[in-house]
Amino acid sequence: MGANDQSLIGQSVRRKEDVRFLTGVGQYTDDVVHPHQTYAYFLRSPHAHAKIRNIDTAKAKAAPGVVGVFTGADLDGVNGLPCGWLITGTDGKPMNEPPHPVLAQGKVRHVGDQVALVVADSVLQAKDAAESIDVDYEVLPSVVSCVDALKAGAPQIHEQAPGNKCYTWALGDKGAVDAAFAKAAHVTKLDIVNNRLIPNAIEPRAAVASYSRADDSYTLYVANQHPHVERLLMTAFVLGLPESKLRVIAPDVGGGFGSKIFLYAEETALVWASKRVNRPIKWAAERSESFLTDAHGRDHVTHAELALDKDGKFLAMRVQSTVNMGAYLSTFASSVPTILYATLLAGQYTTPAIHAEVTASFTNTAPVDAYRGAGRPEATFVVERLVHQAGVDMKMAQDEIRRRNFIRTFPYATPVALTYDTGNYDATLDEAMKMADVAGFAARKAEAAKRGKLRGLGYSTYIEACGLAPSNVAGALGARAGLYEAGQVRVNPTGSVTVFTGSHSHGQGHETTFAQVVAGRLGIDIGNVEVIHGDTGRIPFGMGTYGSRSLAVGGTAIVKALDKVIAKGKKIAAHLLEAAEADIEFADGKFTVAGTDRSKAFAEISLAAYVPHNYPLGTLEPGLEETAFYDPTNFTYPAGSHICEVEIDPETGVVEVVAFTACDDFGNVINPMIVEGQVHGGVAQGIGQALLERCVYDAETGQLLTGSYMDYAMPRADDLPSFKVGTKVTPCTHNPLGAKGCGEAGAIGAPAAMMNAVHDALLASGVTRIDMPASPHRVWAALQAARA
Repeated sequence: MGANDQSLIGQSVRRKEDVRFLTGVGQYTDDVVHPHQTYAYFLRSPHAHAKIRNIDTAKAKAAPGVVGVFTGADLDGVNGLPCGWLITGTDGKPMNEPPHPVLAQGKVRHVGDQVALVVADSVLQAKDAAESIDVDYEVLPSVVSCVDALKAGAPQIHEQAPGNKCYTWALGDKGAVDAAFAKAAHVTKLDIVNNRLIPNAIEPRAAVASYSRADDSYTLYVANQHPHVERLLMTAFVLGLPESKLRVIAPDVGGGFGSKIFLYAEETALVWASKRVNRPIKWAAERSESFLTDAHGRDHVTHAELALDKDGKFLAMRVQSTVNMGAYLSTFASSVPTILYATLLAGQYTTPAIHAEVTASFTNTAPVDAYRGAGRPEATFVVERLVHQAGVDMKMAQDEIRRRNFIRTFPYATPVALTYDTGNYDATLDEAMKMADVAGFAARKAEAAKRGKLRGLGYSTYIEACGLAPSNVAGALGARAGLYEAGQVRVNPTGSVTVFTGSHSHGQGHETTFAQVVAGRLGIDIGNVEVIHGDTGRIPFGMGTYGSRSLAVGGTAIVKALDKVIAKGKKIAAHLLEAAEADIEFADGKFTVAGTDRSKAFAEISLAAYVPHNYPLGTLEPGLEETAFYDPTNFTYPAGSHICEVEIDPETGVVEVVAFTACDDFGNVINPMIVEGQVHGGVAQGIGQALLERCVYDAETGQLLTGSYMDYAMPRADDLPSFKVGTKVTPCTHNPLGAKGCGEAGAIGAPAAMMNAVHDALLASGVTRIDMPASPHRVWAALQAARA
């Protein structure tokens, strides 16, 4: 698209980056090949819980092609992997934070735990050598359930966490909640399981590490969502290196969904080992390794209650959740079921009092951390399942019970620490109901009944806190790092622009949307804007991409850098046009003296900035390049209404999603096509959780039973309908783009909408509870039990 003015904003510009992806010239980490490169293979624990009595690596070290074999005993001076968020418990004490070794130290705590690293000339040689390593294990009892781990007599996983408890944390006014429940006309109660998920990004994790003896430095290519944070954590907290000695490059990344935010043991071990073997080392996970060792998501067991008056107004909510941390604390694990969960329990509603208590436990399973939505889907599921059931209990229409409780005055301070700046929840619900043809549902339900099928309609009116920041709020809540973002705009002499951003793109389309923002603001062709990300050697220090923060935070940093560029451009233009700086206006790519036709094109100003002897600029420095950091004053609050329609075959229990409608408020939209794609992907993942996906460990042995696509059911095209997607706009009030974020909305709103539709369909059959996923066997068994 060749448009060169502000009209680029809001246009469905085709993604610039897709050319290289569609033509096969993208570069992912596994595409990186260095001269004399070696290959790594990790020997992993076959046991969920065991002491390591001895490791004999002699045969492996003598195997053909092997250049190094390392165990935990070799990593002298290497610290454990850090957790980036400190949670303080209800007892006033910091959370229990046991060591997370890079290679196992005396004990393994989940199937797949790293025991040894083998480096060889080929992957096959490394694998063969690893098979010859003799590990003497003393197998111990294991526990995989977050609830069972807290029971008396459960196997003790870490000495530093008595009773396997990481923390008990609470938010809200318990006294006010108890008082509200005491006077309630009705109380709705639910027990809810939020099923454990495995991320399954299309590109498995990978890393290539190399060491340079010339300057004692390292370079790491890694499939990661925030390379600067990866570098900071690895150098400062684990390896004890100056940051300047490690360059981290995250090239093209094939999806992340949160699972590539974290610092993992594998890439850390590779960086350390690259100096020991003095050759580059590559590791790429096999899919079975990804199932075992990628950080998993969700895994909550919750009891929730909602108190209402006789008219259906919400009085209070109380929530008690037990959550699974896995065997170790991953990078942001502690914050997901606390800060990112309980603070969203108000939803879109004016519930005056809310209290949440969260107890986190360690288990003999893979670590659990952020997965698309990270705490917000879990909160939305609790709130929207409660609201749905309350409507059923009080015989109120699902839209009506929501409207009676919607927030309509902004800013609105919730009882769980957040302040919503803006929103219009009636508008998104009205539009979603129209798009979903709710008025015609009764006729469709009757027609389905004639065919022996059960139809149901489910609502989810969600809200999320995005644009993760501000640093002062996050810091007060336990964050051990700032959550700002950086943007650098370099205007080249001919007027083309290179943008360096701390945000990272792994499917979001930043190279297009950021270019739209820049081209629209400067009035230049979008083809003249290049976006650089993912390389700590080139980009300013930034916090990366997660929490739907890229445009709201990273985009705003770029806008602030653009403001500085334009301000300097006005100074240059004033000098060249012999006018006062205050009289210079900038629009449509021109600097103009107000009230005249005297102007200079943007490219003329950029050239003048770099050729000062031709265009004397007085005291101004040459060049036209600016950097800005942006730390928001508040979160952003995307919200919306999702409506799902399902049809169930009572003879087989098969649930068919026949229609799904999403009307969202993402603030101002830069590229509608990209936004729609993000919503489609999120909804697919949300339906996947509700309908198909479930990570299961054997309760006795701790073995992962869903360790491949033969057992872990991923959503396919024929599981999904054609989505109806729309937007309403209330711009964010505290960033200049008015943007709120869109990447996680589908995964947040969809599970509750889907499961509410399932419960609606089964209501007349007497089924009162179906946990996710609503598999055919679960639904059929519930129907049989209800009939009996």
